[in-house]
Amino acid sequence: MLTGAGLGPSRTLARDPFTLGIASGDPSGDGVVLWTRLALDPLGLNGRGGMPVRDVEVQWQLATDERFATVVRRGTETARWKRAHSVHVELEGLEPGREYFYRFRAEGHLSPVGRTRTAPAALSPLTFAVAACAHYEHGYYTAYRRLAEQEPDLVVHLGDYIYEYAPRGYTAPGGSVRRHTWGKCATLADYRMRHAQYKSDADLQAAHAVAPWLVAFDDHEIENNWAGDVSSTGAPSFARRRANAFQAYYENMPLRRSSVPGGTSMRVHRRVDWGPLARFHLLDTRQFRDDQACEDGIRAGCDDRLDSGRTLLGEDQRGWLLDGLARSDARWNLVGQQILMAQRDAKAGPGTEVNMDSWDGYAAERTRLLTGFRDSGAANPVVLTGDAHMHHAADLKLDFDDPDSPRVAVELVTSSIASDGDGYRDEARVAETIAENPHISYLDQRRGYLVCRLDTEELRADFRTLDYISRRGAPAKTGARFTIPAGQSALT
Repeated sequence: MLTGAGLGPSRTLARDPFTLGIASGDPSGDGVVLWTRLALDPLGLNGRGGMPVRDVEVQWQLATDERFATVVRRGTETARWKRAHSVHVELEGLEPGREYFYRFRAEGHLSPVGRTRTAPAALSPLTFAVAACAHYEHGYYTAYRRLAEQEPDLVVHLGDYIYEYAPRGYTAPGGSVRRHTWGKCATLADYRMRHAQYKSDADLQAAHAVAPWLVAFDDHEIENNWAGDVSSTGAPSFARRRANAFQAYYENMPLRRSSVPGGTSMRVHRRVDWGPLARFHLLDTRQFRDDQACEDGIRAGCDDRLDSGRTLLGEDQRGWLLDGLARSDARWNLVGQQILMAQRDAKAGPGTEVNMDSWDGYAAERTRLLTGFRDSGAANPVVLTGDAHMHHAADLKLDFDDPDSPRVAVELVTSSIASDGDGYRDEARVAETIAENPHISYLDQRRGYLVCRLDTEELRADFRTLDYISRRGAPAKTGARFTIPAGQSALT
């Protein structure tokens, strides 16, 4: 039983304010971000979590052991009511490659304990998990629980952390098992409540408590398939809605001050190094893109998608990425982004039918980007992707229609944690898709996540799957395992 030793009592809140758990993120060689958000009533209708309209002093501790016998850092942060009583402690001066434990105290209440770690200074193996797409209504978060049980060093979450729909606004094939808070998210209170509802889930809290996270948003943190300043639904006041969503996202994520939103803009593309072994290049595939071609959707015969002037990343971010790859001395370069990069032709036989919201809708920029991967000289580029709601493993080529085109990288795509409900394994559909897209080696429509083990010689990726999420308790198993040997841009 943990005690509050060293964290003295102050004014007492009536109930436990740590209902949303704790988290850490963006580790460096000497630091990490610690996060919590106070909420007495997570679903309080004003979005303030039932908290009083006043600031609250929150004490924190960092220790080298889970019992907090050796506390190495402590301090106090103010949870401001205007920031939804969220706390971001940005630590520096820690030892590299070290496991730490942390906790918070607020007005007589003690938080759960979280485990975090700093990046190593020397070459050291890394185990990291990759997750995305967790629609609360579509199923239980058992996949987060199974991920936590594997105790990775790091978790990479590639977007759709929440969904903005009103209750039953997007129904899973097998129906929904839980219900969203009232209304479609638009106001700051709406987004705060939705984040609080998701954060209240015990399985998600376990996944946050086990390791530091790297996070980047996709579309549903704001609105389905938004593109730059364009609303996919033509919603009025989209700029205001986007600003609300960004503020709530920052308040609920373990992000550094460099990601504090500035109105309708927020920086989430950044680099995080795991010592000399790996450099994570996290991308933003929403904020700077042109609107989807041919009115979005899955389309055949859309010439606009081939326009060389169309951009998904924006010129500045694309230059930032390619410059970072060219300057990288890391053994592995891991590009975390949101949407399927490999071409995926959904039409069997002659002709092409592709998703306008994915990189297929921005084909010329994809070719420029993959050419830049090749020309950068960066060691072992691997693209990590979410969004697709199914596992993929694919080779990335300069020309996907040419069997002899060189492979320049590998793409590993995680399935969803919960979105689209209980998955399935349609062998006939998988065989048809792979026959049409021979650069894709593996597909699996079941729910799950990735666990990657990385050292100087290889990256080993386990595609973890669950057979159901419509009820609790599903085991996770490895549906497939791929190895990427260092120096080879190919799957084995």
